[in-house]
Amino acid sequence: MSEPFGFTRNVVKERYALLTPSGFVPSALPGWEKAVGNVLIAPAMGANFSRLLIALESDGQGRGNTGANQYFVYLLDGAASIMLDEKKHRLEAGSYAYLPSGKDVHIRSGRAGTRVLIFQKQYQPLPGVAKPAPIAGHEREAKGQPFLGNEDARLQVLLPDQPAFDMAVNIFTYQPGATLPFVETHIMEHGLMMLRGQGIYRLDADWHPVQTGDVIWMAPYCPQWFVAMGKTPASYIYYKDVNRDPM
Repeated sequence: MSEPFGFTRNVVKERYALLTPSGFVPSALPGWEKAVGNVLIAPAMGANFSRLLIALESDGQGRGNTGANQYFVYLLDGAASIMLDEKKHRLEAGSYAYLPSGKDVHIRSGRAGTRVLIFQKQYQPLPGVAKPAPIAGHEREAKGQPFLGNEDARLQVLLPDQPAFDMAVNIFTYQPGATLPFVETHIMEHGLMMLRGQGIYRLDADWHPVQTGDVIWMAPYCPQWFVAMGKTPASYIYYKDVNRDPM
């Protein structure tokens, strides 16, 4: 649906940003072939991580090395494969893979219309703790747990809750009318994408309607709150930094 001339729900502020698909602008990204890339969150915005959305043709692919960064790859639609330590893993919608720093990356599309979400964050080593190993899985393997006892707001934890990991990626699903239990204000930075459904997100002192495909960045200590609205559940996948001393 086209928006009225000059109107957008996009907002970019010092403490948060809301980006909607109608405003996404492709970027040429090194290492990708037969692919359209969008940089959704990046340090240029004020973030300490990045998030890419890659749309691939049937024979599209991406190659490179994670370098100092770690990658979390999530398949939104379609089919693809990814190499982890010379072993090929098949990906379908809902599949994910974690690649530590210093690893070669090769993602190949299995059909047209494949879309991949990629989180990138520089890894912060923890003295005396080994770097995490690569991981491949599917969101259905992560059982949803009631959030603070609320059966209508369930959290799926996709990465192990272990000191070696300095980032977490979770999926939050709300039944219609369910909310975060309070306005959260914390040191953890967030970056999320609405996977399905709709709702209202409070960001700082502002209130925004959000729906499938919308992207939000939240700086540390940005007040946040969400309520799911409509007749179907609302879900989003989100990143946060964890397990490291703030100094």
